[in-house]
Amino acid sequence: MQSKQTSIEAYMKEVPAERVDAMEQLRKTIKKNLPEGFREEMSYGGIGYIIPHSIYPPGYHCDPKLPLPFIGIASQKNFIGFYHMGMYASPELMKWFQEEYPKHSKSKLDMGKSCLRMKKLDDIPYELIGTLCTKMTTMDWIAIYEKLYKKKK
Repeated sequence: MQSKQTSIEAYMKEVPAERVDAMEQLRKTIKKNLPEGFREEMSYGGIGYIIPHSIYPPGYHCDPKLPLPFIGIASQKNFIGFYHMGMYASPELMKWFQEEYPKHSKSKLDMGKSCLRMKKLDDIPYELIGTLCTKMTTMDWIAIYEKLYKKKK
């Protein structure tokens, strides 16, 4: 479910009450652990962590007016979604995450491409997500993104 809100504060007011604490804890975890250069803003109807045009002027290839997306979190109908483009683009990072996940959560890993679906709010692997956030800098993500997704001229 994509929100039409333009501010994170307004978006958080739409989040079901039982999910607010988990969403706030995710935000704190991500912001505490992301390397310098990423910025939090509304992105694709959820909360995004992006590389701003001031660091990466070309923007996102699907719509260059938009900054380069990296991580997103969103309150979906049946779960909280955590989206990490770096895991989708880096098989090594995905493998690491999949191997570490059982050490941090009792829940079975429910994941598709870049989306971790978290249905049990009392079993969100905050520590693992925090560590994951440290694994890629803005320059790392730009290099992988350009290698895999940027159209060659």
